[in-house]
Amino acid sequence: MSTTTPPLAGPPPARPTLRVQAQQFWRRVTDGLELNQLWTQFQTDARASYRLYAHGIDSSRKQGVRRGRHWWEVSKQFFWAILEKLSPARRVLLLLALLMVIFNPELQWTSKEGTHIIGFDLRLWGGLLLFVLLILEVADRVVMKRDLQIAREIQMWLLPLNPPTVPGLEIAFATRPANTVAGDYYDVFPRARDDGANPSYLLTVADVAGKSIPAALLMATFQASLKTLSMTACPLADLVARMNHYVCTNSQSGLRFTTAFLAEYDPDSRTLTYINAGHNAPILRRQSGTIERLEAGGVPLGIQDGSAYETGSTTLAPNDWLVVFTDGVVEAINHLDEEYGETRLLSTLNAGVSSPPARLLSRIMVDLDFFVGTTPQHDDITCMLVAGR
Repeated sequence: MSTTTPPLAGPPPARPTLRVQAQQFWRRVTDGLELNQLWTQFQTDARASYRLYAHGIDSSRKQGVRRGRHWWEVSKQFFWAILEKLSPARRVLLLLALLMVIFNPELQWTSKEGTHIIGFDLRLWGGLLLFVLLILEVADRVVMKRDLQIAREIQMWLLPLNPPTVPGLEIAFATRPANTVAGDYYDVFPRARDDGANPSYLLTVADVAGKSIPAALLMATFQASLKTLSMTACPLADLVARMNHYVCTNSQSGLRFTTAFLAEYDPDSRTLTYINAGHNAPILRRQSGTIERLEAGGVPLGIQDGSAYETGSTTLAPNDWLVVFTDGVVEAINHLDEEYGETRLLSTLNAGVSSPPARLLSRIMVDLDFFVGTTPQHDDITCMLVAGR
């Protein structure tokens, strides 16, 4: 009978030192970001929060009002702007917590033995109430962030992941929302003809007024209506008129209008028929280097039902470049409050005309990031490049 000697137990794993534990804790808290990155992130968050709370505050100093009185009034407006962002129950909780932190009441009475004073230090309880309020706000933020992420995923399903193969053209597009969801829309898809000829292709870039969830919802309705109406063969002018009628029914009396550039490309004749509905005029760079602007059209969709739209027409020859963009590209600002502008966009375009559209578009986005730096993005950014081949 054989016996097996059990292996000797090794020494227990050494516990990490206090310094290592502290480093692990710090990495978990900061996600591995450096101090300068944390400071930049804090500045970005602080600017965004200030814009949120300062919206609607009148900081102008009225004539005859003393400086101290003026800043007291501005402080009150700012305080109410913060307070009104909370639910009524949380407002009471915040006020109670502030009272506990600021005031430390004392109970005093006199008896035969002398004067008795009892102090109540409520600062700890006030701090705990503020912590409870923070937890409640963070919970709301987490739930909203999760819902926004789901909305973002749904919105990405509505946008094409890759451009289709279009005879005679090479296309690239990119979008970047200012918030989790955006009001910009772009698409390229074939459109059948009644005569059975080769299909044409509809190219669209649109920008719903506003941003975030309201603009994203209207963008989704715009996408659905465009896809539905495009299934019926009709001239581009009729399609745009129908789109304008539909958008007018959802524009809240013109408050939620949509600028759009809609173009129909015929691969057989290389003709591009287009209508510019109040959108930034796309840039058409010819192979010779001359610049044309595609401006024919009319007012934004949703402003007035029954508006007339002029139709423009041009050709896309080999080595011609068409740049369609939303105002978030050229109106992006840096820390000096300077706009990126069409001049810089043209310079980047001219420097990269020998590159494929996808590479040139990446170059434009990198240059835009370099120009903006750490300044928060204030509007959705969308750009489409179309190169004749």
